[in-house]
Amino acid sequence: MSDGSHLVVLVVACEVAFWAFLAAGLGTRYLLGWRRTSTVLLACTPVVDVVLLVASILDLRSGSTAGTAHGLAAAYIGLSAGFGHRTVTRADARWAHRFGGGPAPDPRPQHGRERTRHEWVLWLHALVAWAVACALLGAAIILVDDANRTEALRSWIDGLTAGLVIWLLAWPVAHTIWPKQPPAAPDDAPVREDLQQTSR
Repeated sequence: MSDGSHLVVLVVACEVAFWAFLAAGLGTRYLLGWRRTSTVLLACTPVVDVVLLVASILDLRSGSTAGTAHGLAAAYIGLSAGFGHRTVTRADARWAHRFGGGPAPDPRPQHGRERTRHEWVLWLHALVAWAVACALLGAAIILVDDANRTEALRSWIDGLTAGLVIWLLAWPVAHTIWPKQPPAAPDDAPVREDLQQTSR
């Protein structure tokens, strides 16, 4: 049996490994010019998810009761699947601009339709993350086939679903109904003209 603490440590280690591979991959590409080495290092970023997935499966098959650590592992893998490629792409654009003479990355839109579209794109990434995480949690429940040992996993599915719905309503839907408008330009010309006339 396991209390799952080693999985929590592994989740943290995988997060550190992801950023280490990302930094090493981009560093070798733009600082050293080693594109082939960079490609290999960046290709290692999803490997950490495979390691975590295998460790979670082996832990459950050993007879452990699913707990917070197993749910956290599934959520981490889901987030990596939903946002990992986007994170790598945006980091690559920043490094290319800073060290490779590339164009500046597009800033995050703040207003209007572009902001609304941005919020929907982010939520779709979250939807992918939710789908992957819940699929893994559901597969674990089927694999263990013991309601007493997988109660925590069902709670994680409920929690992730609630979070996805709250995200949907608070950002994409809210920005669609009430799109944020750019601040109005200050119209101080009449005021200045009145002040000039008064001073005369």
